[in-house]
Amino acid sequence: MKKVISIFLSLLMLTMIFTGCGKKIDNDSNDTGGDNSNVNATDAPDATDAPDATDVPADTAEPTPDISKAVTLKWYLEGSNVTDDSEVLAKANEYLKEKLNVTLEPIWGTWGDFDANSVLAINGGDDVDIYFTCSWTANEYNAFARNGAWVRLDDPENNMIEKYAPDLWALLPDVLTQGAMIEGSSGYGVYAVPGYKDIAQQNCWDINVPLLTKYGYTVDDIKNTDYYGFGEILQKVKEGEGEDFFPLLVEGAVLERMVNNSIIVTGDSAACNILSYYINPVDTAAEGAYGNKILNKFETPEYKKFVEKTREYYLAGFIDPGMGSANQANDLRSAKQLSGEYLIGTQSYALGYEKQASKERGFEVAMVPCTPAFVDTTSSQGAMMAVSTASKNPDRAMMFLNLLNTDPYLMTLLDYGVEGVHYNIVNGEAVFTDTRANYIPWTNGMGNITLLPPQEGQGADFWDGFKAYYGSAKEIPILGWAFNFKSVENEMGALTNVAAEYALSLSVGTIDPTEKLPEFLQRLKDNGIDKVVEEANNQLKAFLDAKGE
Repeated sequence: MKKVISIFLSLLMLTMIFTGCGKKIDNDSNDTGGDNSNVNATDAPDATDAPDATDVPADTAEPTPDISKAVTLKWYLEGSNVTDDSEVLAKANEYLKEKLNVTLEPIWGTWGDFDANSVLAINGGDDVDIYFTCSWTANEYNAFARNGAWVRLDDPENNMIEKYAPDLWALLPDVLTQGAMIEGSSGYGVYAVPGYKDIAQQNCWDINVPLLTKYGYTVDDIKNTDYYGFGEILQKVKEGEGEDFFPLLVEGAVLERMVNNSIIVTGDSAACNILSYYINPVDTAAEGAYGNKILNKFETPEYKKFVEKTREYYLAGFIDPGMGSANQANDLRSAKQLSGEYLIGTQSYALGYEKQASKERGFEVAMVPCTPAFVDTTSSQGAMMAVSTASKNPDRAMMFLNLLNTDPYLMTLLDYGVEGVHYNIVNGEAVFTDTRANYIPWTNGMGNITLLPPQEGQGADFWDGFKAYYGSAKEIPILGWAFNFKSVENEMGALTNVAAEYALSLSVGTIDPTEKLPEFLQRLKDNGIDKVVEEANNQLKAFLDAKGE
């Protein structure tokens, strides 16, 4: 019997729909591919090493899964831009019929509608089999696992990982398989298949290089200063480009994290981050700037300094007022990126994105990191696929996820489209055609991107670099911890509503922090922020004590 998801989560989702808080993970920044030429040869278990079936005692051998009954699987995805999937599904379903006796019905959720509609589908008991979930969507992995939305995949009585996906689990880095282990409704275990994508977090300044060069500056000038030193460059470009040009292109929530080296606390409000952990910006594996402690992110001296400078930049005409509107900020930002109507932007980075962005935008784009790449719980749970407890065919759903994440043909077909129609392979790289514009799933939201051919310009060795880059990223000290707000559920609901009124506007400078920040902080205190912070720190301490740290 599917358990009912709490009313509070629905309220959080509705708050986000109607008010917004500037929180979004970038579509374009994460659309990276990888060369599969090495992964199967080096990382997958060697088929020749597997025991012969005749060597396995008859009473211990797993029975062959029964796939005699044809089933349809509904699959809910995030971040899609798909208007025509007919040719892809024709080929995919022909293949899946042969392999699993499955017909696939994808639901192409977009950046704009996924949060609202996926939660409504879950709460309404819709017969969706597989949902995208993660640490930052409204159907957040940890909270919805606790409330019974997801099937436990390693359940001792029906361990679907052992039955259907042992090779997949062997392919995944430990940080992903361990990051998937959480406390859910059926005990401590795995409640979703993690996507093998950009495992680490890294925020970067997104630089319009031709415009920067036009005014006599270089990328090194950006590297050698910080947010508080951008004023002179922004002013010169503003004066040269005119009153209607806004040189600082910001995504409010990301901007604050970039400037303050704060990170998302996994399990925080899905609608608007209220809590923060401050990483050490030089050595991300070292204890955080405030120790291993969770803070009210809006109460720190860093936040006050940040909003005061941002307000100054806004009044100088550096930030478009539209960035303060949750309803239009994301679309406006995307449009300005593509048209080059900016000098310095904010970006959640994925390896190689500058090459992709340069090609898409038609001018050279550079990325300047704010910190080294680091692994936190949010990134390790950054893209996952969960089998719904409402699914009538959970075992077949798991078989599909295993095939998707281990079969280069299926993964490439569902992600890139049909070869010769949506893309062509030229010198080992995927070169997209004009038809691809009708079929653009979010690559990192689908699964194991390491099965994909590299995209044009990434190079044949892209996958080697990918593994080295993300493999070298350091783990923050509180990796694996996620906040469980169950005991402060009422306070979190009230605080989310309060934050939605102030946070985005403060973070892009559209309201005066001299007046509004004290007002905001008082309302947070009136609605229980101190109780929430205390509970978060008690949980974190228990987690670290259990780890022996």
